[in-house]
Amino acid sequence: MITAKWFKIGCAFFTVLFFTLWIMELDAFARAGGGRSTGSRGSRSYSSPSRSYSTPSPSQPSGTYRPSPSQPMASPMPQQPNIWRSLAMGVAGGFLGSLLFSSLSHGMGLGGFGGTGIGLIEILVFGFLLYAIYAYFRRKRQAEDSTVAYYRTQSPSPTEQSRAYPPPQQPASSESDVDQGIRHLRQMDPSFDEVRFKEAAMDIFFRIQGAWANRDMKSVKHSLTDEMFGILQGDADRLKAEKKINKLDNIAVRSSDITEVWQEGGMDFITVRLLASLLDYTVSESGEMLAGSKTDPVKFEEYWTFTRPVGNNPWQLSAINQAD
Repeated sequence: MITAKWFKIGCAFFTVLFFTLWIMELDAFARAGGGRSTGSRGSRSYSSPSRSYSTPSPSQPSGTYRPSPSQPMASPMPQQPNIWRSLAMGVAGGFLGSLLFSSLSHGMGLGGFGGTGIGLIEILVFGFLLYAIYAYFRRKRQAEDSTVAYYRTQSPSPTEQSRAYPPPQQPASSESDVDQGIRHLRQMDPSFDEVRFKEAAMDIFFRIQGAWANRDMKSVKHSLTDEMFGILQGDADRLKAEKKINKLDNIAVRSSDITEVWQEGGMDFITVRLLASLLDYTVSESGEMLAGSKTDPVKFEEYWTFTRPVGNNPWQLSAINQAD
């Protein structure tokens, strides 16, 4: 019957759509920042953070950094293949395969799913719906890529800049970009100390993660730029609305290194590369396990950028970038 045929098509379509959107939504709240690059790095917002950093001096602490008992234990989780997505798509694929097989069997006189089947026209219509879903997400990804490419092409390449404005001849120097940036920063703030900054940055990091786990960023609003507060609080509000809690346990920061230091528009900027391991999982408010693992630790690598008005002023988080 035609009603049974279209019922099968509708079930298959909404099965694929449900699993796709449900798994994407689980990933969206894997950690503070949603596991995506977000926020502003000034004129460097559309370029990846530098991976290079100066070797810490002997006076700088090294090794594993762990929070004090008074600090909340929380941290981001790295982007990695999602076992739930693979399982979901496998279930959806099996369902669709069963549906099509039953249709073909009916056409060959073998009988179909529930004694009925669908014809060639219905199969073509179903294929068109799947292609429409695929084309939508492909166009969305292409639009995002083209936006980034547009901003990157607005500035002339280093080669074009060197042709138009040959750099002045300067004596060779072994000073790194980070050391040079710190030297410039100290011209307006002679009291700046690299070790104390890293300690302050780690303190902000742990307090932000604790607020994220509580789904309320108001307690750390003073440590965030207005843009970052709006982004993180919006994510936390969506978690609360969906009755989900992102649990973050047993964090151990392996290293924190300054990779970029620069000034622009009357603002100081410093980017810190963070390497850590932790347990990261999401549960419902009733305690049901939704994603992640309570026993398998994961590692993450992220770049956190802090900013402040030039001078001896408090630092605020302005951006979180994922490692390429």
